[in-house]
Amino acid sequence: MRRGPDFIIIGAMKCATSTLHVQLAEQPGFFMTEPKEPNFFSDNEIWDRGLEWYEALYANAGDNDLCGESSTHYTKLPTYPDTVRRIADHTGAATRFIYVMRHPVDRLISHYVHEWSEGVISVPIDEAIDKHPELVSYGSYGEQLKPYLETFGRERLLPVFFDRLVCCPQEELERICSFIGYRGTPTWNEGTKEQNVSSQRLRSTRSLEFLKRLPGSEFFRRRLLPESIREGIKGYWKMERPPALSEASRSRLIDIFDSDLAILSEWLGIDVDCGNFKSVGRETAPTWKRTR
Repeated sequence: MRRGPDFIIIGAMKCATSTLHVQLAEQPGFFMTEPKEPNFFSDNEIWDRGLEWYEALYANAGDNDLCGESSTHYTKLPTYPDTVRRIADHTGAATRFIYVMRHPVDRLISHYVHEWSEGVISVPIDEAIDKHPELVSYGSYGEQLKPYLETFGRERLLPVFFDRLVCCPQEELERICSFIGYRGTPTWNEGTKEQNVSSQRLRSTRSLEFLKRLPGSEFFRRRLLPESIREGIKGYWKMERPPALSEASRSRLIDIFDSDLAILSEWLGIDVDCGNFKSVGRETAPTWKRTR
């Protein structure tokens, strides 16, 4: 590849990867792709566009820019099984990877809201857990990371806890940039809006899309309708409150995720499970445990 990524934010989905992408894009000396998620190495129909299409995403990068992209599809096993092999075959030997991890139950709920908004999921969340196994798989961090660690090694993959990114954004941004090889001093922009928040999404329906496409509809909504009426209309397509898991479903999920987190704990040399995930996440800038 003539020009490609120096680093890739590989996930996890619904773990502030969009916000991190924007923050890095605002730093001098960085070039982040547009679109944010090209999904080139994962999605077959995009892969079929060829390497020239992917290389063109970096055409406007400066000679000394650090180039990156952020595709959460890259850690969506078993949906996209060819991703790691394609990355290994077609990116540089120094390409680095960033993986952000959120409390797996919270991530699952946010994922559910996202898919509900997209019209992909239409059943209650307890039913969706069985009907849509990807809700669990995409938050099984050990399962998703294993092929990256086996293929690229620990030194090329940086684990990040979502809770620490939220509570100590400047420190984590500096740590991430140092890992990438940035020689400047990055600055977290507090004025940048949080990106891609599921709770703010409207459910995609034919009627909503029809209304959006009507000539003059945006001008009418923004200029002529009072905000209180606009918000009331949005409420028709918006999830009024976060979905609540039943105690049985929550208990089952915790058992599943704790088994996966036990693997992560061994790799990191810390004890982390669903019960302490947020506190450990706030207090820890995780690194891989050294192996002999």
